[in-house]
Amino acid sequence: MRLFNTARGPIVEADGAFYPAPITDWDALFNHPDLAGTLASTVRQGHRIQDPDPVAHALAPIGRQEVWAAGVTYFRSRSARIEESKSAGGGDFYDRVYQAPRPELFFKATPQRVVGPGGALRIRRDSAWNVPEPELALAVNESGAIIGYSIGNDMSSRDIEGENPLYLPQAKVYAQCCGLGPAIYVASTPLDPTTGIRIVIERDGSTAFEGGCQLSAMKRTADELVEFLYRDNTFPDGCFLLTGTGIVPPDDFTLRAGDTVRITIDRIGTLINTVVQSSSHT
Repeated sequence: MRLFNTARGPIVEADGAFYPAPITDWDALFNHPDLAGTLASTVRQGHRIQDPDPVAHALAPIGRQEVWAAGVTYFRSRSARIEESKSAGGGDFYDRVYQAPRPELFFKATPQRVVGPGGALRIRRDSAWNVPEPELALAVNESGAIIGYSIGNDMSSRDIEGENPLYLPQAKVYAQCCGLGPAIYVASTPLDPTTGIRIVIERDGSTAFEGGCQLSAMKRTADELVEFLYRDNTFPDGCFLLTGTGIVPPDDFTLRAGDTVRITIDRIGTLINTVVQSSSHT
């Protein structure tokens, strides 16, 4: 089942049919103690929505949840971070965190900085090297249970982070810095390690970059990342945790205004966003 957030309220999709969610408040539904069971019961009742495409204008699947992220969870990301920061003397940090028991975790976005399906993601005006980072997003409720999975785009300014690792927040956190959606795939069991993640970046009618990987390439488990995030921390409305990327464009690639980014993860769907450039008035 997939859970969509729309202007008309939460909507459940199962096998191509759509149903109104039994709880209209997104945050209350997100933190329901038996979300999967409640949605399954809704589907069994069979009160379908007759609109042919009720999620055509779906919102980001987020209410008051924060978005956090994990870094250097894939070897490809480790290598890219080392390369971009070696001139600043910070390359060794990334290898050390890749090998360390404690993961890298950082704050990514408040809900107002999150962009849903079809929305515009932003690249910083003070950066010349910007990339999308396609990631599996864990939907985690207030008690720390993983209730489902979504697609995240952790937009990153690689030149800013590469100049000094301490600039990470500026490279990661700004207006329209995070894509999320198109829905939450609600499941009580982990995704299969063979689950594929794929990205296609379109520019001027052609493919500027494409790549893919599987979840099996991720060094750390979802449960491990959530356990570290919830240590001495509370999330009264739950949160999303992006789990890192295993797909990094070549060093000569940077996003441009007008690009379209498509990220697909098996079972969850495809998150599509356009790219815009920040202006001095933003």
